[in-house]
Parts: sequence; structure tokens; C-alpha cells
Amino acid sequence: MTMNADRGRPKTINDEVREHICLIARTSPVDWKITAFSTWSLNKLAEHLIQQKVTAAISRETLRRILHAGKVSWKTTTTWTASTDPEFIANLHRVLALYDTPPADGRVICVDEFGPLNLMPRKDKAWGPVRRPRRLRATYNRHHGVRHMLAALDLATGKLYYRIRPRKRWREFLSLLKALRARWPGEKLYVVLDNFSPHKHVKVRAWTADHQVELVFLPTYGSWLNWIEAEFAALRYFALNGTDHRSHDEQNAAIAAYVRWRNSHTEPKTNFAPDSPIRQWTQYPAKAA
Repeated sequence: MTMNADRGRPKTINDEVREHICLIARTSPVDWKITAFSTWSLNKLAEHLIQQKVTAAISRETLRRILHAGKVSWKTTTTWTASTDPEFIANLHRVLALYDTPPADGRVICVDEFGPLNLMPRKDKAWGPVRRPRRLRATYNRHHGVRHMLAALDLATGKLYYRIRPRKRWREFLSLLKALRARWPGEKLYVVLDNFSPHKHVKVRAWTADHQVELVFLPTYGSWLNWIEAEFAALRYFALNGTDHRSHDEQNAAIAAYVRWRNSHTEPKTNFAPDSPIRQWTQYPAKAA
């Protein structure tokens, strides 16, 4: 017996109307001079579609399926911070050049601070029995203070080096640089980092000038250019989310275990954002892409 691949209930809403529905869903109620609310719920959007005679009737479930098929999803609003750096494009290209073609006389190191590391329950998703979520305490205190991670990502090997300290002043930063200098004594270090004031301290600059360490500053509001940011996101996801450590020693041990595992599975860092529009920027964009 031959099965009909197209068998099933025919569509009651044609493709043109579906596309129109997705287009309206991407607008704001304000665009339609509706001032009572600022965003659509499925019910409100369905009512609006009927009022606009886009469709005679539509259920919440049908609407949800149409939006899903049209790749219209419920998203969190993000922000765009404009940079006032007149050298934004030049600094951008300088960092990308170091990523793409590391200098033959040294190695590129991305440095940043991660934290503060609080002792607190950190909610996250995890596999578990249906309708039986894992519980974490809702109340906690800060009697034990916070810690800060100062970390460095070596692009040549992909390995992460770090230390955890109670503070993140210029002294702690300079100590990290000295440790990196000792690890690769015969090479010049190109250190990519943001404009955090301790990074620019006069004693830091004096020491780097005398020890073959070049500080390559990111453009202002350009921290997303620092390759180590992606490593921090992974560290937060795999080592911290879903935990409830009761001491800094316990939390530091969890971080150390993750970094050891990570460094045993890493590879050299290449191909930073190969398909990103930043590769074609010749001037700073006026707004988010």
C-alpha cells in the first residue's frame, strides 16, 4: 500500500498570511498606536491579527507554531553601548592582526579579570526527573567576602593560566604579568587587555617597558574583542552554574578542576570571528548590527 506523503489536514492559513503574521509579530504595539502595553503576548497578538483582519480566527497554539516555523522567537532585549574612542577602528584592526598573524618574535596573550566570585547559590539548568527540579537554597550571606580571578589565555597553545586573589589592584595585575614573563622568558609578550585603570598604572607601564611586554589595549567598549571572554563564559557554565559552594576553597577547587580538564583538551586559538561583520568595518557603526 502506497502512503501519501502529503496526507494530513490542509493548511487553513496560507503561506502569504503566515509571513504577514510573522512580520507583525516583529513589530511593537506602539507601532500600531497601541499605548496600553509595550509588547505582544500570544493572546494580544491574536486579538490584534483578528482586528486587523489578517485572519478571521487563530488560536494561541496555531499562532505559536506559525511563529516557530517563521523563526520568530521570544528574545531578551540587549543593549548597545556606543564607543567614543576615536581610534576604535585602528585598535580593532591591530587586535585582529595579532589574532590572525601572531608576531614571529613572541606570543599573543589575552588577559582579563573574572568575578567577583561570590559564595552563593547559582541557578542553572540540569538533567533530572520530570517535574522534580533540583533545589538550591534561596538565602545566603556574604560573610566570607569575594574573590577575583586574574587570567591569561595563551593563543599559541589555547591554555588558560590564572590566579585567584581577594583584590584586583595593579599589584595583583603586575604579579600576573611577572609570572607570565617567567613562563616564556625568551619571547616578547603581546598582551591584549581592556582599559581597566590598574592595567595602565605607571608602575605597570614602567615594568612592561623594561621586560619585553607590550600592552595592546582594546578599543573602549570593545571587551567583546578579548578572546578570553569566551573562556570565561565556558568557565561560568561548566564550573559555577548550578553550584552552591560554602567556602572559597571549595569553589576554587571546582574552578581548578575545570581548568585542568580544559587545558588537557585544548588546541591553539585560530580563526577569531571569521564570519563577523567586524571584519569589514572601516568606520565605527552608528548602531548595533
